[in-house]
Amino acid sequence: MSELPSVSRRLLLGGAVASGALAVGVGGGPAHAATAAEQAPRRRPGQKSMIGVPFDPHSTVRVGIIGLGNRGSGMSLGWAAVPGCTVTAVCDIRADRAKRTADRLVSRGEPRPAEYGGTADAYTRMLRRDDIDLVYIATPWEFHHEHGKAALLSGKHAVVELPVATELRHLWDLVDTSERTRRHLLLAENCSYGRNELAMLKMAHDGLFGEITNGHGGYQHDLRELLFSDTYYTDSWRRLWHTRSTASLYPMHGLAPIAAAMDINRGDRMTTLAATATAPKGLADYRARFVPRDHPSWKETYVNGDLVTCLIETDQGRVIRAEHDVSSPRPYSRINSLAGSRGILEDYTGPAPTGARIYLEPDHSGHSWRDFGAYRKDFDHWLWLKVGDDAANNGGHGGMDYVMQWRTVQSIRAGLVPDIDVYDSAAWCSAVPLSAASLARGGRPVEVPDFTRGAWRKPRAGLDSEPVDMPPVG
Repeated sequence: MSELPSVSRRLLLGGAVASGALAVGVGGGPAHAATAAEQAPRRRPGQKSMIGVPFDPHSTVRVGIIGLGNRGSGMSLGWAAVPGCTVTAVCDIRADRAKRTADRLVSRGEPRPAEYGGTADAYTRMLRRDDIDLVYIATPWEFHHEHGKAALLSGKHAVVELPVATELRHLWDLVDTSERTRRHLLLAENCSYGRNELAMLKMAHDGLFGEITNGHGGYQHDLRELLFSDTYYTDSWRRLWHTRSTASLYPMHGLAPIAAAMDINRGDRMTTLAATATAPKGLADYRARFVPRDHPSWKETYVNGDLVTCLIETDQGRVIRAEHDVSSPRPYSRINSLAGSRGILEDYTGPAPTGARIYLEPDHSGHSWRDFGAYRKDFDHWLWLKVGDDAANNGGHGGMDYVMQWRTVQSIRAGLVPDIDVYDSAAWCSAVPLSAASLARGGRPVEVPDFTRGAWRKPRAGLDSEPVDMPPVG
């Protein structure tokens, strides 16, 4: 909620990996030889895992929101639309945004939430309220750790937009704080609830791809116009990351669904990550062609590669390729491809209604792709069958925002274990600082910490949940 901090040496390396590099095996000596398990900080006395811990059931889920820019203000309407959920408080450093969001909720027939804003610490006053069960955080990336931790310490659960933190030490801190407070913190990974992604997950777990060997996901989204907008990203916060970091800044949208299909943290885990980056050409080229010379961006130098690719190996010998590119002219894609010994799915490939194609043995032969439509119908996740129509009316991004919100509220109201936990969130987001660490050492692999502290070996449920009804309201 504060203004952007001054650029430090840590931020220049994309998430404080300069000071934390040895902790992920950068350089030689004992730290390079250390295993990820040995690098895990010790739990404090009495601190226990949050794996398998259900939410305490609530008849009504009361949500407080921190950050009311484009994302936070839009998502406020989705939270209020979920049965048994109400937005009780909203907060932004710009008080007018809190008022505008409250006005929108009232115009939809919702109770007026309490408004907080005007100062950098306004969120701390909101967190003192006793009528908030869940805090949704949609502030710029550099504040996610601070706000997420504060929510946990105030006794509330937290849903944090991507990434939950940009430094390894902050990811560990969120894991430990969740364990100490016995409150859940989860990444708002809406793409994990995408219709194709959930159908792919079910197919993988039903063995249609055979033995899974590799997957490919990413975030390829031409954001150049928005990055140079004077209004879309407040204080140009997202563009400024491209001046201070050489890293994969936002790969989770593609990485998370592939990791779920591979049962990462549920029988397998990511072990090493190696990154490559192209030259930073896209933003400077766009600025030269479309941005007036008196614009503040002309004082900036862009250092982050247009395409940053992470190759991630797992304990079971699988490979994940995760890509990030928001600086190049291209149609939107999350890639979303999964392959195994009996076939492959490729998403974002063409004009078919699902946008995906598939090739599976023994169903297919002749080296010819087939449409994914029939398979998605057969393996459609129960969440989409139950709330898909509501999702189309109440959520963005094709409805997956609302599906994520609906499922989160349902899990709290029914006292269920969350589909995505703090360990998933930390593992997926670790690609940000780990990619910076790998790039800083010429693309050499770095170790991925085991945020579960060994519990990844045990299979358990996640996004492949069993059908459950939303508890009745009232």
